[in-house]
Amino acid sequence: MKPLSGNCIALVLSISFVLLFVGCSTEKKSPKRVILLGLDGLSVEGFQTAAHPNIDSLFEDGVISFNTRTVMPSVTLPNWTSHLTAAGPEQHGVFENGWKKENHSLEPQEMDAEGYFPSIFKIVKDQVPNIKTAYYYNWKSLINPINQTYLDEVNFEENDEYSENYQAALDFIENNKSLPTLTFLYSVHVDHAGHRHQWMSPEYITAIEEVDNKIGEFVKQLKAKGLYQNTHFLLFTDHGGVGNGHGGTSPQEMEVPWMIKGPGIKKGFELTTPNSNTNTAAIIAHLFDIAQTPEAWIGKVPDEIIQDK
Repeated sequence: MKPLSGNCIALVLSISFVLLFVGCSTEKKSPKRVILLGLDGLSVEGFQTAAHPNIDSLFEDGVISFNTRTVMPSVTLPNWTSHLTAAGPEQHGVFENGWKKENHSLEPQEMDAEGYFPSIFKIVKDQVPNIKTAYYYNWKSLINPINQTYLDEVNFEENDEYSENYQAALDFIENNKSLPTLTFLYSVHVDHAGHRHQWMSPEYITAIEEVDNKIGEFVKQLKAKGLYQNTHFLLFTDHGGVGNGHGGTSPQEMEVPWMIKGPGIKKGFELTTPNSNTNTAAIIAHLFDIAQTPEAWIGKVPDEIIQDK
């Protein structure tokens, strides 16, 4: 057999390289999964007092902040709206718990086609192909500022219960495991324990410890189903409290815990530089590699939470 010439060898090597490159570029990547754990009324003091081994284990290789600021007023609906819209009340227009799209005093600075301020669910639906979104909650007014057009699954659980929502979220994530997903899993029961029995009461601390057990069960099931690796988790809240209430400007009401872990996030790091709950949706957009966000969004991604490459 006649030996290959130098040109033929070069051609064969070039073809091999192209085939190798194509094979690598078409290799199936794991879908992006982002899970948002929302615990209403979780104060820094309450978190630091309660026992929560499952939350500790989940975020020990992530980032934790104990000085994240709420927006004003330090009440529920304005702050959850800020988490999910990367904006403050001045932008999204939600100043009170009684806000409704058909009855409010200040129009949002920016609106989608149906008159809602653009949430993270709209942004990912518009820019992440095939993404599935879900919203689980147990305080009825919470969803009012969110356009449900951009939610694939919604479930409301009565009477401060949350176990069914955790199971529904697990099923949703498993059923869509081959697709990118954004799952918001919220409970109000810690806040209501504060209102009924006071912040830092034994009942309030117990409410934190109970949901820690539920989070532990949830994470254990995710691991068993192969859904834990390469998943981003965030845990955040809307305000703390003093006595039986909140809404003021004390540090106990205005400074709250905030946590994140997952690929590309620093490990075992405490964020001590300023952080705002308006940053949450901006960070979620970053996790999904979204560069274009609404003009009225003011949230940003703190450089300190990103793992050095």
